Amino acid sequence: MDRIQAKVSDGRVLGWIEAYLKADVMDALTTWTPEQGCPQGAVLSPLLSSIYLDGPDHEMARLGYQMIRYADDFVILCRSEQQARAALERVRHWTAEAGLTLHPDKTRIVNATRQGGFDFLGYHVERGDHWQRSKSLAKLRDTIGRKTRRTNGHDLDTIIRSVNATLRGRYMYFQHSRPFPFRVVDGWVRMRLRSILRRRARRRGRGRGRDHQRWSNAYFAARGLFSLTAAYTAACPSSLR
Repeated sequence: MDRIQAKVSDGRVLGWIEAYLKADVMDALTTWTPEQGCPQGAVLSPLLSSIYLDGPDHEMARLGYQMIRYADDFVILCRSEQQARAALERVRHWTAEAGLTLHPDKTRIVNATRQGGFDFLGYHVERGDHWQRSKSLAKLRDTIGRKTRRTNGHDLDTIIRSVNATLRGRYMYFQHSRPFPFRVVDGWVRMRLRSILRRRARRRGRGRGRDHQRWSNAYFAARGLFSLTAAYTAACPSSLR
């Protein structure tokens, strides 16, 4: 709270934050009181992280390192392994003084010009390029999969509107990554929708074969289905690969 008060002067806001930090947590039918901080993923977590970690932001800039941070996730860019080790040591020193600890598995030195790279905020960064990491694609499939179950009782237009909300959000976040997964996801989404229509036509199995002619890509485009590939092509026609 001392650190927050150095940034926030509104007494009402400070009171709300302090009350939130002292609030009990209910998990199923069990109630417990956190020993310190707020639960990870809580709505207040990014705000507190930005205030609490303001120090290393300025410290890295003063030392000449480029630091990219969102909430408590960050990457420090260095030109050599020696610089990287020096930066890591400085961050460890700062976090120890602040009563924090670095994640033992995620905290590491990586040569991003070689195979392997690293993951950061849903992206995989490697050899001068970046694309959606596999876990991000798996999460998208899970979300779309729940919305396009064959037993979904909503009409097709309602299902498409729900799917579009997810696809548009995905495109806005990953529009600067490699576009190849866009084609794969588009085809998979249409297959899921064809499977719904196939079931409603009293046919078994997923959409396949003649279903591509019966419910063509143009059919879904006319119904308003958002296409990741089309959106990317419209924005970067010369970059599609």
